[in-house]
Amino acid sequence: MGSLGRLLTLRFGGINGVRTIHPLYFGRITTPVIVSRVLCSSLPPPPVLKVQYSHGRPVLQLLLPSRGEACRFPLRPMTMNVADFLSDIQKEDPGVTTAAILTTDGEKMSTTTLLDSVLSKNFQLVVNDMTYSVISASHVDLSHEHLTGLEDVKMVVHMLYSALHLTDHQRLTEKQLLERLDGLRLQLQPLEKDRAGLEARAEAESMRYVWGGLAYMALQGGFMGFLTWNVFSWDVMEPITYFITYTWSMGLMAYFILTQQGYSSAQTPVSVAGQEFMYADAKDRHFLTSLHQVAAREGFNITQYNKLKEEVAKVESDLRRLRNPLKLQLPVEQVRR
Repeated sequence: MGSLGRLLTLRFGGINGVRTIHPLYFGRITTPVIVSRVLCSSLPPPPVLKVQYSHGRPVLQLLLPSRGEACRFPLRPMTMNVADFLSDIQKEDPGVTTAAILTTDGEKMSTTTLLDSVLSKNFQLVVNDMTYSVISASHVDLSHEHLTGLEDVKMVVHMLYSALHLTDHQRLTEKQLLERLDGLRLQLQPLEKDRAGLEARAEAESMRYVWGGLAYMALQGGFMGFLTWNVFSWDVMEPITYFITYTWSMGLMAYFILTQQGYSSAQTPVSVAGQEFMYADAKDRHFLTSLHQVAAREGFNITQYNKLKEEVAKVESDLRRLRNPLKLQLPVEQVRR
């Protein structure tokens, strides 16, 4: 048995070599901790520019992209808009292909916006691919006296501009209104002649209507008197006159229904001829009816004529308002009580 054990030991030793058996220890197995580092990349903040004052005027210093040098741009808030400022930048540096002014929220400002409105708060200036954050003049640390003086200068400039250009503007507007008034009167001149002839014919027809009504009433009264005193007695004619009067009342009621007041889309009363049977209203209604009938037969366009008359009245009203003493800065006459 001893020789068999040595034989097995040699064979296993020849196959597996010499093994060293180490004792087993039961302890805590520690594993290396792998720390993952998360890198948060953020865009760098845009460069900040400040609107500075030089001799009482705002100035913005900007680094030109192609030339690589700083340039000072004077700003004229009252007479300069966004388009003028961006045009100055592109003229100074031809390498500027795109330029725009944005609000702090990223909204693009119109090119016609005055710089006075732009400088009232902070904004962003985009030049090519570079975006600048501009601190406007209202946010610059200025003294109260400087701000007050600036507002006074703005007011004086505005008053001076108005005093120098208000008269020219009024003269130009008055000239345009007078030219338009002359053109409208030239268009109305042939229509006025046709209208005068149509009104004369309509007036003659309405007068015939009035005189015809008077003749009918006189004839009816004479005929009723003849029947009363010469043919029949009053006992017979009394009910006849009653029914004649009742028939006239029905006729006047029908006239009221046909000529009562109508209402337009704005719910304002529009008088057609009057609710009561007034002789003057009845004559006017017959005159207008005859005028429209004669105009339709002669081919006269009443709608175009009324439109031209309304335009003439509007232009004359604008001229009166323009020539008002308050508009011309003249002393107003005192109202006599």
